[in-house]
Amino acid sequence: MRQRRIGGPTGPLASALCLGTLPFGSTVDEKTSFAILDRFTEAGGNLIDTANSYVFWLPGSTSDESETTVGRWLASRGLRDDVLISTKAGARPTVPGTGLETAEGLSAGAISRAAAGSLRRLGIERIDLYWTHIEDRSVPLEETLGTLHELVKGGQVSVIGASNHTAWRTAQARDLSRANGWAAYTCVQQRQSYLQPRFDIGLPESAHRHVTPELLDYVRSEPDLTLMAYSALISGAYTRTDKPLPPAYDHPGTAARLAVLREVADELGASPNQVVLAWLMGADPAVLPIVGVSSVAQLDEVLGALEVSLPAELRARLDAAGEPAPSV
Repeated sequence: MRQRRIGGPTGPLASALCLGTLPFGSTVDEKTSFAILDRFTEAGGNLIDTANSYVFWLPGSTSDESETTVGRWLASRGLRDDVLISTKAGARPTVPGTGLETAEGLSAGAISRAAAGSLRRLGIERIDLYWTHIEDRSVPLEETLGTLHELVKGGQVSVIGASNHTAWRTAQARDLSRANGWAAYTCVQQRQSYLQPRFDIGLPESAHRHVTPELLDYVRSEPDLTLMAYSALISGAYTRTDKPLPPAYDHPGTAARLAVLREVADELGASPNQVVLAWLMGADPAVLPIVGVSSVAQLDEVLGALEVSLPAELRARLDAAGEPAPSV
């Protein structure tokens, strides 16, 4: 599998696709989770993404399921030195059965406790990529960033990233870290796909932040920033009739984009999902997609995206679809 550096020119080499493990140990059982992880690493994948809050919204969940499953797989396969583990802090509820209204947040104590818990569940001594999962504006940035720096300095964390943060807040945090000589955010994780939502209608997942033109412009201007995209395949909505698009995608541009996407997929002999992933990976700025699957068969389709080449003409057609005509 192709690789690229994340977190700047000295960052670790990561596979061009990241495996998201949100449902592992819950709606995807451990046996299937292990099979997916085995297939991903056999194909050359090495970046595995989880969080300390997956999947708190399911009845009976402890929020430990995903990290614990990945940890058991790591222990059983002996592949710690061959993979990069990405996990997150900040969104785990502090009261069982509640939601983000009781999220742990990003205070010094919360981050320190979250990191210790993740390291224990994963059975590792270092988190390769550690994310602040959601913003916490009740805590000064200095406190959050200073704590993250101490984790990096202490060897518990290698690279840090901002997930679901606004572009201006990410830029402010990076400037503050530089001014203090601290480890800075060098990865950004947002929701992104080929279809573009309306921003006047919220996404069904209230904490999700979608990539904006402003963020793309910022990442493009910052060579050490890696952009990673979750929900790249919109939960299967490109190919599955039982997975309708959220209302935010209900606008004229969606139909136009879907039509061109299917045309391009037919011309290339690829699936729409594969074309979407190839489009993201070849974008400017280049995007590292986080792909979530629930079976080895779904993963095999995703891996096929690495063999899809988008000529400039087809990329231009995809880019232009659904865009308003230029004014004269």
